Amino acid sequence: MVGLPRLTLLTDGLSFLHGSASHGVEGIGVNYGMIANNLPSPDKVIALCKARGITDVRLFHPDTAVLAALQGSGLGVVLGTLNEDLARLASDPSFAASWVQTYVQPFAGAVRFRYVAAGNEVIPGDLASHVLPAMQNLESALRAAGLGDGDGVRVTTAVSTSVLGSSYPPSQGAFSEAALPSMAPIASFLASRSTPLLANVYPYFAYSADPSSVPLDYALLQSASAAVTDGGASYGNMFDAIVDAVYAALERAGAPPGLEVVVSETGWPSGGGGAGASVGNAAAYVNNVVRHVASGRGTPRRPGKAVEAFVFAMFNENQKPEGVEQHFGLFQPDMTEVYHVDFTAASSS
Repeated sequence: MVGLPRLTLLTDGLSFLHGSASHGVEGIGVNYGMIANNLPSPDKVIALCKARGITDVRLFHPDTAVLAALQGSGLGVVLGTLNEDLARLASDPSFAASWVQTYVQPFAGAVRFRYVAAGNEVIPGDLASHVLPAMQNLESALRAAGLGDGDGVRVTTAVSTSVLGSSYPPSQGAFSEAALPSMAPIASFLASRSTPLLANVYPYFAYSADPSSVPLDYALLQSASAAVTDGGASYGNMFDAIVDAVYAALERAGAPPGLEVVVSETGWPSGGGGAGASVGNAAAYVNNVVRHVASGRGTPRRPGKAVEAFVFAMFNENQKPEGVEQHFGLFQPDMTEVYHVDFTAASSS
C-alpha cells in the first residue's frame, strides 16, 4: 500500500458512534498500545477503528485476542515482536517458526498482515545485533509457512531517531557510529526485498527539549513559510525534515533511493505537564499529519511519494510512565475522544 493513492472507502456498513463507517485516509494508521488496565475489549477497539475510518493498526506485541478481533476487519496490521524475544528469534530458527505458527499462520487467512516488525527502538543498544538475524529467521519461517513470498507478509524493524548521529540539515542525515553497524546491513536487507524501514518520528520531543529554539508552528506542521532551507529544498515542517534525514542516512549507508520509510509512530501529548503538551496542540498536530498524508505531496526529498504514518496512540494508557507518556491517546479508555481527528480529511494540507 505504500505509495498507492491515499484515499480508500471502508464499505462494511458498520454503524457505530457517529452512525456509519467513514471514508478513511489510506496511509494513516494508529498504534494500538495496551499498557493500561482499563481498556475496552479488542472487538470494541477494532469496531471503533473501522467506524472512524482508520485503515491500519500497529501492534507492539502479538496478542491472540486482538488478532482474533481483527479477523475479517479488512484493517492492515503491523505485528511487532517483543523486544525480549529478539535474542531467541535471532538464535533459534525453531522459535521463529513457532512464533509464526502461533501468531501469524492461524490468522493469515482473515487478517491482512502487512509487516512483521522485529523489535522496536532497540538500535543502538545491547539488542541491536539480534535484529537482522531475527528478521532473517522470521522471514524464513514465513516462507516455510507459505506466507512470505510474492505479496506475502514482509519483515522489517522499527527504529527511533536515536539511530541518527546527524539530522540537520536533513540532507546531512547520517546514522551514528553506534547504529551504523546494524543499520547498514538492515537497509541492504530491506532494499533487496522492497520492504520499508519503520521509523518513529516525534517533532514533539525535539520541540519540548528546546522550545525557545524550535518554532512551535514548525513542529505542528502549520508554519506559513519555510523555516529551514537545505540546498534547493525548503522545509515548512519538522515532520518532513526528520523523515528526510532518515532517508539521507539510509542513502549514506548505501541503500538505494527506492528504499522507503514508513512513519511507524508519530503523535503529540494532550497533557502531562510537558512543554507544549495540550489538547489544542495535539489536535492540531495529528490533524495536520492526516491532511499531509492525504495530500500525497510527500517530502522535499521524495516529492510526490506519499508518506504513510501511524499515529501514536489509540488510547491514553494509565500504566505508562507518569507525565506526557500517559497522554498520547486519541481516545480515553471509555472510547470518548480526547480530541477530534478527521480521518476523512480532504487532500488539502
